[in-house]
Amino acid sequence: MTQHWQEILPVDQYSVASSGLLHEYDRKVLTFLYQPLIGPVCLSLYMTLWAELEENRLWSESTSHHSLMSLLDLNLKEIYQARLKLEGMGLLKTYMKNDDDNRFFIYELQPPLTPEQFFLDGMLNIFLYRKVGKNQFFRLKRFFADKSVRKQEQYSEVTRAFQDVFVSASPDALRYHRDSEEELAPPEGQEFIGRQSAEAIQIDTTTFDFELLTAGLTESLVPKKALTARVKEAISNLAFLYGIDPLQMKNLLLSALTAENEIDIDELRKAARDWFQFEHQDQLPQLLDRTQPFQLQSAKTEPVTQEDKLMQYFDKASPRELLVQLSQGATPSKSDLQIIEDIMFNQKLQPGVVNVLIEYVMLRTDMKLNKSYVEKIAGHWSRKQIKTVKEAMDLAKKEHRQYMEWAEEKKSKPKQQKKIIRKEVLPDWFESSQENKDQQKHVDFDFEKEKRLLEEELKEFKSGR
Repeated sequence: MTQHWQEILPVDQYSVASSGLLHEYDRKVLTFLYQPLIGPVCLSLYMTLWAELEENRLWSESTSHHSLMSLLDLNLKEIYQARLKLEGMGLLKTYMKNDDDNRFFIYELQPPLTPEQFFLDGMLNIFLYRKVGKNQFFRLKRFFADKSVRKQEQYSEVTRAFQDVFVSASPDALRYHRDSEEELAPPEGQEFIGRQSAEAIQIDTTTFDFELLTAGLTESLVPKKALTARVKEAISNLAFLYGIDPLQMKNLLLSALTAENEIDIDELRKAARDWFQFEHQDQLPQLLDRTQPFQLQSAKTEPVTQEDKLMQYFDKASPRELLVQLSQGATPSKSDLQIIEDIMFNQKLQPGVVNVLIEYVMLRTDMKLNKSYVEKIAGHWSRKQIKTVKEAMDLAKKEHRQYMEWAEEKKSKPKQQKKIIRKEVLPDWFESSQENKDQQKHVDFDFEKEKRLLEEELKEFKSGR
């Protein structure tokens, strides 16, 4: 991930555009349906950009990002991070032009989904349900719905058709329109003001391994023609939403296969949701940042020391990627992923902080993730409101003795207490603290080494006389 100052500077100019007219009703959709997922800062940025558009216009005047920082009372990295979230949510498209060492941006606002599109989306509605809870979710559904009028039961339709009201003119009367067809179009470089339809979020289909999926599906079970473009889009979204691998997706596809050898997408969604809730004790997935949010990253400049490089890695890697690396490329077990997911959801720890916790615990417990031990440390870090990688490292160094005692509590005590002398296996960043270095020197005093040094000094002393 590039640093924000490489992407945007306060002096860079920008203009706001809209892909179509935004309606007042969109504000309610953004406030009640999108805000729980993107947060108030992102909503504030969207609303501020919207306010820069004059009423019923598609373009704003240009201004600098410094003025936007003043309006929002936010620094540039917070604005940049909020912009990325709006882009990911399909609410903003960004265009950039370099001109004589100056950058100019166009922020094109995208309309939100309609309430019907949102609640039937299959992904955003799941994240909203998990975020706000069952009662608030159904309250929002009632808010964005109204009773339907039973027209057919009590009324008969008397609406006139077009041909009943109007007649067509003769060809001679339409000659002017044929001759001046170009005059009916908008002037060159302009477009008619109108309402554009919102685009639903679609996970790139290249992120899912369809080759592995089709390799496990024989033609006799699921024909290739059943994997239409629409079905593949649904598979990609469900795989991202529920973390389903190709082998498990194969079983879900078989359960959604109809008698006509077609995939029922609604049945596939239901099967995926049921599978996830069975695997996660009736819970639903939650929308989290994939990696450490930029505003909470510890490494703000180019890393110099090994500890700086490690902090940068923890900031940019996801917990799953770290588990894969610690396993030398092997796929993490479901139980390990479940432990990590639980502490991220329940303890609300940031991804970078979870990375520090994973490395510390695994090196302390012979590369094992002990659920109760992980949860105990995670709970402590959550209560201490640890947000950054550096804070997590510092607290691990400070509370190391306490964490050792917690680890020993998990082991059964031997019948005869014997003093066990051993060297602790700790992360490299842990041993970098001066306090631990001093303790290590005191504990691991090398008598033979000191004896040899003393003998060499005596030889030098005698030869110099």
